[in-house]
Amino acid sequence: MDLKHLQTFLVASETLNFTQTASTLQYAQSSVSAHIQSLEQSLDTQLFERLGKRLVLTHAGKQLKGYAEQIIHLTAEAQTNIQADKKIGTITIGAQESQCTYRLPALLKSFKDQAPFVHLIFKPAHSDERATESLLNGEVDLAFIMDVNKPNPYIKTKSLLHEKLLLVAAPSHPLRSRSVVLPEDLREETILFTEKGCSYRTMFEQTLNDYHISPKNTLEFISIEAIKKCVIATIGIALLPEMTVAQELETGSLIKLNWSVQMPTLTTQMAIHKNKTLTPQLNEFIQLTEKHFSHSYLPNRE
Repeated sequence: MDLKHLQTFLVASETLNFTQTASTLQYAQSSVSAHIQSLEQSLDTQLFERLGKRLVLTHAGKQLKGYAEQIIHLTAEAQTNIQADKKIGTITIGAQESQCTYRLPALLKSFKDQAPFVHLIFKPAHSDERATESLLNGEVDLAFIMDVNKPNPYIKTKSLLHEKLLLVAAPSHPLRSRSVVLPEDLREETILFTEKGCSYRTMFEQTLNDYHISPKNTLEFISIEAIKKCVIATIGIALLPEMTVAQELETGSLIKLNWSVQMPTLTTQMAIHKNKTLTPQLNEFIQLTEKHFSHSYLPNRE
């Protein structure tokens, strides 16, 4: 059944006059008759009958009127809600803990100020591989990835900023006195790692393997904050992105060791599936993200 035909039928069921129905809807009377005939054919029943000069609804017509009212109401409700959702919308974002904690709060504050009615949903991505998988599966609209550049034919990325990896320790750590910390100096150290799959943990482990170094002990954490607290407590040392330790380096609760190995630079990237439809809200978030990160910087600590 055509929605327009149902709307014509509803008006006709109230006016009980095809001429008046045509005038109300600004249709030709022949169009009104055609709409009613089409409905009657699709339902294989008569909806109106003429009793002298009067037009009345048949029993089937009375039944259809109730259904038509519900259909028209639900259709209008759906259109209203969908149009409202287009203005409000939801954006689902995948990001690692380090991004959520150190990079995104200021961006999110700016976006909520700019688009207060857009819902933001965060899905934790414990690794960049997981974030990419979520994009490919359509679980998130956009992801923030912190890794070396790894092209993917299905993912579009925008590099936002570059991040140094720093080997950090407590101020009282014996390695502080070394002008240069060599890979073999870590052989007797306790290394504090983030969980498996984390891009910079993988880089660190690969570097140690390249130098045939097996640390005396390793501990694994899911929280960078926990790692920093343990480093400060002289439990071990860690390799972490500069953004995660900037405050502690500033206050002196952590120090940067003069690590001799040139580590790859991490790139914070905004990633989206290449076939993703850009809603106005998502496009607004992308533009604000690019603007926000274009003004981001890290103080130099050589």
